[in-house]
Amino acid sequence: MFDLIVKGGTLPDGRVTDIGIRGGKITAIETLEAQAGEVIDATGDLVAPPFVDPHFHLDATLSYGKPRINASGTLLEGIGLWGELKQIVTQEEMVARALEYCDWAASLGLLAIRSHVDTCDDTLKGVEAMLEVREKVKNYIDLQLVAFPQDGLYRDPTAHANTLRALDMGVDVVGGIPHFERTMADGAASVRELCQIAADRGLMVDLHCDESDDPHSRHIETLAQETHRHGLSGRVAGSHLTSMHSMDNYYVSKLLPLIAEAGVAAIPNPLINIMLQGRHDTFPKRRGLTRVKEMQAHGITVGWGQDCVRDPWYSLGTGDMLDVAFMGLHVAQMSSPDEMARCFDMVTNQNAKIMGLEGYGLHVGAQASLVVLDAGDPIEALRLRAARLCVISKGRVISRAPRMDAALSIPGRPASVRRRHKVD
Repeated sequence: MFDLIVKGGTLPDGRVTDIGIRGGKITAIETLEAQAGEVIDATGDLVAPPFVDPHFHLDATLSYGKPRINASGTLLEGIGLWGELKQIVTQEEMVARALEYCDWAASLGLLAIRSHVDTCDDTLKGVEAMLEVREKVKNYIDLQLVAFPQDGLYRDPTAHANTLRALDMGVDVVGGIPHFERTMADGAASVRELCQIAADRGLMVDLHCDESDDPHSRHIETLAQETHRHGLSGRVAGSHLTSMHSMDNYYVSKLLPLIAEAGVAAIPNPLINIMLQGRHDTFPKRRGLTRVKEMQAHGITVGWGQDCVRDPWYSLGTGDMLDVAFMGLHVAQMSSPDEMARCFDMVTNQNAKIMGLEGYGLHVGAQASLVVLDAGDPIEALRLRAARLCVISKGRVISRAPRMDAALSIPGRPASVRRRHKVD
């Protein structure tokens, strides 16, 4: 007797099978004739592990237009705007916005999020708010928090002490922003200190690293070295890495093997990177996405991040990781069948690896969290940004949606446009 059986679904690797769930765990992946409390018919549908977002800002989400709009569209004006907003925002407002976003996320099958939370505020109300949110959503979303000194570990006079306070309060990951320090030397020093803090506390590291058009912003090199020196391999990520887009090829040919050797992961954020970067260029205009395929060719773990939804840095967004992968696919020119399938894997398995999620995936013994999509395979799911027909979190159905054709209701549009493009 199972609590739940997902019947006849197609897994991302092409297998067609049933999945049996009992006690919040996947207990069988095979043809099942047993009884269950509920049977979900997934015949012809893609059954995937849940989506994972390793880079987000829950404390700022859904605040677009407060106190004003980012007129220049630049990263720096966004940081300035957030500095104004955090002086007037309440803890209760941040909790309410974050919970609303988590509901969006869960309905879209996004069941694990790593969120950076600003520690450049002596009240640490953002930290308090996100710890409250983590507790409220723990039954359906795994929320990992990063202590993030938004205004610079050294540049802000109280950031260092407040970042340590946030970690003492239970924040999970050490964050930083070396390229926003006053000098390159201070940035490199902040990387060294943050990695030391993580090593001393046994924590993971995720730095906003080289989010710049400046090809001389090379803090990823220091991050790789400190990861190697402290034995932090597999526990460190560099987010954004947009300066690599502008670096000369000879330097990158040295850099990529160093990142791979150190075991540092990369988290580009395609929606936001191409929106914010190149704002000071005329033409040709740089779009700033880091060298995704080149890093993957060196064996570096790369995952796509969402970063922002309707906040001082980005006016759009829905929380849909298929949108993120779809944009990344285009900007990184990952157009072959293998590359497109890899983009789907980046917002599921690769992101789970970056976050160190335990019990993730579709295998016996895994946590019973999965998504049934209105698509035949991962590439089709990306092409259509397919409807999430059913979302199961920790053994419990938490969301259902109608099939795409019914939802779109486009007169005269044949159903054949929706399915069966599969490339063998």
